[in-house]
Amino acid sequence: MSSSLGRIGSQPIAVTAAALVLIIAGVAGIALSRAYTGQSPETDRAAVARALQIRAAQASEQLVAKTKGLEETQQDSIDQLQVMQDQLQTMRRQLAAQQADNKRLSEQVSGLTEAVEGLRQSFASAQSADASPAPAARNRSIRTRAHAARGYQRRVKSHS
Repeated sequence: MSSSLGRIGSQPIAVTAAALVLIIAGVAGIALSRAYTGQSPETDRAAVARALQIRAAQASEQLVAKTKGLEETQQDSIDQLQVMQDQLQTMRRQLAAQQADNKRLSEQVSGLTEAVEGLRQSFASAQSADASPAPAARNRSIRTRAHAARGYQRRVKSHS
């Protein structure tokens, strides 16, 4: 064995030439294979890379379009919510104003009821008196009516 290694080592040009022939044969075989099939791995890789770039660009465009659609939908929802909040505020103000009006009208009705009751009592006391009442009693009934009317006017002014 050492003799065969020694022989190979003594003829380096022959070993190099044989290796060179093997390399050239391999390259020629690959070139013939590519020429025969018409395919090249570099071309295939470039085509696959372009296809991936096109798909990525399309996916990006779709994502941008969907994002814009979501933004528009969100803005529409925000606008609708703002309109509803404005309407709610308006309704609250109207309700408060209506409640204040109801309270004021209720107080006025109470004042009128008291005034009418005072007038009834005054009228009843005037009827129960003599057909020709004494001047003092007559003056007292006029004073009672005037007093009731002034009390009503004070209540109406204080509530307005």
